[in-house]
Order: sequence, then C-alpha cells, then structure tokens
Amino acid sequence: MKYILTAPKRINATINLPASKSISNRALIINALAGGGVTPDNLSDCDDTEVILNALRDMPPTIDIKAAGTAMRFMTAYLAATPGEHVLTGTDRMKLRPIKALVDALRYIGADIAYEGAEGYPPLRIKGRRLDGGRLEIPGDISSQYISALLMIGPALAEGLELRLTGEIISRPYIDLTLCMMRDFGAKAEWTGADTIRVSPKPYEPRSFFIENDWSAASYWYEALVLGRDDEVEISLTGLTDGSRQGDSAVKYLFSMLGVRTTFKTRERGVPTTVRLKLVETKPPRLDYDFINQPDMVQTFVVCCALSDIPFRFTGLSTLKIKETDRVEALKTEMRKLGYVVRETGIGELSWDGERCRPADDIVINTYEDHRMALAFAPASIRFPGLKIDNPGVVRKSYPRYWDDLRQAGFTVEEAM
Repeated sequence: MKYILTAPKRINATINLPASKSISNRALIINALAGGGVTPDNLSDCDDTEVILNALRDMPPTIDIKAAGTAMRFMTAYLAATPGEHVLTGTDRMKLRPIKALVDALRYIGADIAYEGAEGYPPLRIKGRRLDGGRLEIPGDISSQYISALLMIGPALAEGLELRLTGEIISRPYIDLTLCMMRDFGAKAEWTGADTIRVSPKPYEPRSFFIENDWSAASYWYEALVLGRDDEVEISLTGLTDGSRQGDSAVKYLFSMLGVRTTFKTRERGVPTTVRLKLVETKPPRLDYDFINQPDMVQTFVVCCALSDIPFRFTGLSTLKIKETDRVEALKTEMRKLGYVVRETGIGELSWDGERCRPADDIVINTYEDHRMALAFAPASIRFPGLKIDNPGVVRKSYPRYWDDLRQAGFTVEEAM
C-alpha cells in the first residue's frame, strides 16, 4: 500500500505528540529490574515499546521483537541478567543487524548467550542468571544502545559495573539519559572520568514515573514549518519539556539555525508544556553540522535543507548504515527521486553542494522498512504535491498517529494500492 500526500495551502495546527520512545523503552527495563511495581505513566504506544511491554509481561520461550533494534539490545542484556532461558529473535532485517559487541561484553561478565544462526547476529539463545559484573571495556563509537543496555543491568550485578568507553564516544546524550533515569529509580550511577562510568550494586527502587512526549517526533513539524515558508503559520506541539534529557531536544537549537523560533508556554523545568513554533528569519547560506549526538535527525535535515536550497555537509553518521536500513544509501537514492544529488563525501559524511538532477515523474518514496524515511519525507509533499510514500505503516515503530496528525493539520492523505 502507498499513501498519496497533498499539503494544505497553510498549516496551522496543535499536535499532541506521542510519548518518547527512548524514555519509554528505558523506563520499562528499569522498572522490571526494580520489581515491576507501577507501570510507567504515559508510555509510548509505538511498536518498539509494545514489543518490550509484551515480552516483559509474558516472557515466552521465544521472544520476537520484530524490527525493534532498541528492544533487541535492551532485552539481550535484561534476559542475560534475569533467570530463565529464552530465544530472542526478530525480522529478517534484524537478523542482519550486528549484536556481537554487546554479546561479547555480556559474556565477559559471565552471561550464557549462544547464536542460533550466523555468528555475531540474532537470533540469540540466552540462559539468564545472576551475573558478577566488574570492570568492562567497550568501544564508545558503537551504538549507544549497547552501552545503555549494559548500564541498566548494572545495579543487578553482584559487583556492579565499571564501564570504560574506548575511542570516540558517540550519542553521549542517550547515555546521559540512561544514567539520569537509573538515578530516578534509586540507582547510583555516574561518570567517574571522561570515559568511565561506575554503577554500584545498589538495587533499583520501585517508583512512579511519568514519560514526556517525543522531541524526535517534533522534528517533522519543525521541518514542515520550514518547507512551508510562511511566517504567518504557527504550529503548537504538546507535552514537551524545557531542559529535556532527550538527546533530540537539540532539535530546537538546530532549527533555530534555519529560522524557527521555539517558545515554551511555561518555563518550569521538567514540567511538560506546549511549545509554539514560528518562522522568523531567512535561511542560512549553508549548514555544516556534526550529528554524532543526534543521528536520528539526519534524514529530517537532509530533506529539509536540500528542499530549502541550503547546501550542507553533515558528519558523525557512522551508525546510520546499521539502522533499520542503510540510511546513507537510502537517502542518496530517494533524494535523487526529488531531483537532488546527495553524495557520501567521506566515512560517516553526507554532503549536498546544490547539484540537481531530473526528478522522477511519479515520485514514490521507498521507506525500506524504516520509520524515519516515511516520517522525514512526508513533509516533502509541501513542495511535491501528490508525493507517494510506500509502506506507510512503518511509522508505527515510533509515531503511530503520524498520518492522522497530518490529516488534522490539513494534509490530504489518500490510499493508493
């Protein structure tokens, strides 16, 4: 199935954003390790969170986490440190996503994990037990979800965990988010140096916990505002927090470089409120940015900048090739359909210098089973009326109500078989 998108002449909307997937997934694992007392409030209703919720509730012998990379990493560590035997599997694409670095680290501290298929990849057979813990080294330039997975089980380890991150550390805000949430549940976990984190063997304490809405989801509405180029438009987004721990809350600073003003209805730190977006400035001549801490924002900014005729050079993209798809190749391919030649100008680097090509006559964006391809390319319909999105259901992974929210904002969203 495909969706055909046509944008309204003017977008004025108030959007109730989904709850944060990143916070929800961490909260479920930590809450389970704390004894699973009170279910966190305002949980995300996305597929990624649903598979973790179902797995923790049912604990079947075979746990299918589908396409949820976060669930694969977090559940691998959780099951390794929890008594019981399980097979952890997922989609065909998930079976091609590497897990070796995490498995090696868990084995080093005593985990019993075997590969059911290809070495280094899911599915995994995990025989859980109380692990000793201790000192451990892991590269800092792998997915931060590996690091978060290890950190979250730290309080349940007999000796706690001292984790040293070697080399360059990427996605540090996601690591800090994990540590903050662990402390919210009573853990003692902190950086003891520039590259070392210490987690004491102090058990979690059951707590009530409220989950704020998702700054990653907000980025697509910022993008729509910029592509609309209308300084009379105002978009309001609910449930966001000033001073949020979410790494993608940096979107408000990134889009300020593209001329978007972000105004919080209230400025009480840590309290969710409504955010108003308004276009107030002209575009910059170009944008160079290192996305090492916000890799999930790359698709949004590639589409937004190119369609706004803003040349760019984006670095820090090394993890994009092992996401739901190879996002670097997917972006290059799909941007050509819109008439933009985006080039991979180095390892972990994408650039656009203004080079154009003939756009496709009938533009159909392939989503590659990647939710962020659909989410980031949908606002391009503002510039390309009738743009089609293939397999639009992929948005269930993080933003299930996305198409309904677009309709609420005035977009026409029609099915095309």
